[in-house]
Amino acid sequence: MPTRQKPGEIPARPGEYGERGPRGGKVDRGRVVTIEPGDPKLPPTQKPGRTWEREGPPKP
Repeated sequence: MPTRQKPGEIPARPGEYGERGPRGGKVDRGRVVTIEPGDPKLPPTQKPGRTWEREGPPKP
């Protein structure tokens, strides 16, 4: 099971992260962010209670 991380946490690994709802489901029009090595923390989500989940490696 993929690990969800809260906004503001240090990312476990670089890659593409998608926004997830409070219970882990996909969010309509949710943001997808690219986290690169050295990025300090995950950005805020669009609404409180949401988390980030790594979807795969960074896209070129």
